[in-house]
Amino acid sequence: MDTLTRITRTVWHLPFPVGHVYVVALPDAGYAVVDTGVPGSAPAVLDALARLGGRPDQLRQIVLTHYHLDHMGAAADLVAATGARVLAGALEAPYIRGTAAAPEPELTAAERPLHEGIMADLTAAGTPPLRPVEVDVALHDGDTLDGWPEPVQVLHVPGHTPGGIALHLPASRLLFPGDLIGADPEGRRAVLGPLNVDRAAAVASFRRLAALGADTVCVPHGAPLRGDAREILAAATPETDWR
Repeated sequence: MDTLTRITRTVWHLPFPVGHVYVVALPDAGYAVVDTGVPGSAPAVLDALARLGGRPDQLRQIVLTHYHLDHMGAAADLVAATGARVLAGALEAPYIRGTAAAPEPELTAAERPLHEGIMADLTAAGTPPLRPVEVDVALHDGDTLDGWPEPVQVLHVPGHTPGGIALHLPASRLLFPGDLIGADPEGRRAVLGPLNVDRAAAVASFRRLAALGADTVCVPHGAPLRGDAREILAAATPETDWR
């Protein structure tokens, strides 16, 4: 059974070997998830929902930060099982729908073996092929999400992918950064997420997110940054990461 850790009163962290999922309780007795893990992860996500007392039909929203297979991988299966709506950045929607070829990352020398190792591990694990899924709501910078426990600001944060988004909850000082920000296994150090299509844009997006002053950062890779996230992000050096 995968560990399900409570981050705040309404947010839980469901870890995976590659690409974590965050579950959010909504005021209408429903739930949202931020990202979905790799293909084949739907049963684990639905099990986590059940452990919180939720039924599949109570999953209302699937928010995808970007199109990579460890983030949108289980979205199609979850939609089929729950009827949830899919929300994603407007520029990202064609890649998620499968109507446009997704751009490949520009790998640095340090990133190349990392990328090769991840793909080899997924193949060895028998990961199912990625399935496209319809995007029901295309999001833009400055949009707000409906139906959450508190106001949620959508931020367009290009660089890791062309149309990636982050979610900022100012009232609780919580941030879902997508892959722009990663962390070490202890949640004591923040790094620029690797495997970017535009490294300079990714660094600029990292700095934009760091300036928000979030206390909690729900990273997709590594341990969530909790309590002293502002100090951790202020000490980060994304310009020199993965060189």
